[in-house]
Amino acid sequence: MLDIECFTYLNRALESNISPIVVLASNRGLCTIRGTEDLRAPHGIPRDLLDRMLIVRTAPYTKSEIQIILDIRAKTEGLKLSADALDYAASIGAQSSLRYAIQLLTPANIMAQISGRTEIQKSDVEETGDLFYDAKKSVTVLQTASSGTFM
Repeated sequence: MLDIECFTYLNRALESNISPIVVLASNRGLCTIRGTEDLRAPHGIPRDLLDRMLIVRTAPYTKSEIQIILDIRAKTEGLKLSADALDYAASIGAQSSLRYAIQLLTPANIMAQISGRTEIQKSDVEETGDLFYDAKKSVTVLQTASSGTFM
């Protein structure tokens, strides 16, 4: 969330003899540069700085990649997931976000423990997903509530 003054400083720093390596990440499209009224640019970055950048294209994780990441994360945290639970959590991650799917693991484990199990089942992930909203669903609930009809 850099503003025009920060970009001016970066431009100056990149022209010095001991130029730093600068890594920026953005999920912004064509938008107004912070600190300006009407200056629009790709990623909210001034074009003169953008010309100096090497832009790396990224793509969302696939369901199978999310499944591998969730499996590694579960093992790291000492959690046991059934194959169905892992597949379902990966589906949630593909539809919502990897972060949300990871955040469901610990509460799902608590649900499994409450039921007397050491392994997380699909039903635990489903119940946890019903209790905790992802960002998209939270926004929908808030918009519905502000229009007078709450879920």
